[in-house]
Amino acid sequence: MKKWKHRLHEIIYEADTPTGKIFDVVLLITILLSVLFVALESIASIDAVYHNYLSWAEWIITILFSLEYILRIISVTKPSKYIFSFYGIIDLLSTLPMYLSLILAGTHSLVALKALRLLRIFRILKLTKYVSESNVLIKALRSSKTKIAVFIFSVLILCIIFGTLMYLIEDDSSGFTSIPRSIYWCIVTLTTVGYGDIAPQTPLGQLVASLIMIMGYGIIAVPTGIVTAEMSKQKPIDTNTQACPHCLTPSHKEGALFCHQCGKLLNDVN
Repeated sequence: MKKWKHRLHEIIYEADTPTGKIFDVVLLITILLSVLFVALESIASIDAVYHNYLSWAEWIITILFSLEYILRIISVTKPSKYIFSFYGIIDLLSTLPMYLSLILAGTHSLVALKALRLLRIFRILKLTKYVSESNVLIKALRSSKTKIAVFIFSVLILCIIFGTLMYLIEDDSSGFTSIPRSIYWCIVTLTTVGYGDIAPQTPLGQLVASLIMIMGYGIIAVPTGIVTAEMSKQKPIDTNTQACPHCLTPSHKEGALFCHQCGKLLNDVN
């Protein structure tokens, strides 16, 4: 990789240098401003007065994001790795609405895609000094995904059983008009959300509902306990924000010369 491309890659994809940190901070502020402008544009009274200003601001931000998107493609060895990556697709989708508005009518509904820019904040958070801690959390979530999946499946079975039971206990006047609707009520009750659109009227139904409510408090704590237990098993590893210019894998060990994912040289400046 040429030296200027290597330097560009360090600034855009990493945060170990002062320039890279400044780039990420500016990008973070720009993302937050963009989401703020989209929110303000949705308020009719504000949009009626400041529509032109908001439109110009959004165009400036869109152009900046477009330039950033192009630079990200240029600075990597294999552009397709970035273009078809999760963040590459997010970057493209969050930039397209403004350009589509020039050639297509009725694209105002696509403005919601701009909110996808918030997902980019997760990539920018690497500029903090808690990279190793975040890796511990990610590993804990991955390690506990099977246990959480089994737990969710078990909860779903309970909701089906209790939902069916409530359908048999209550009548249509209480709102339990079908088994799916009764299951919906059970999910809302078990998660302690409690919309109140459906409520049991019979003493037996209220007894069952009380048991479901009490059960809900215990069930909510289970996923947190699973993840916390896995986190206690993980040990933080000293990593940096260095991203591989070939496969874009982030977070390598301090002093690493080769990518732990693809095995290629990390600082190929030739």
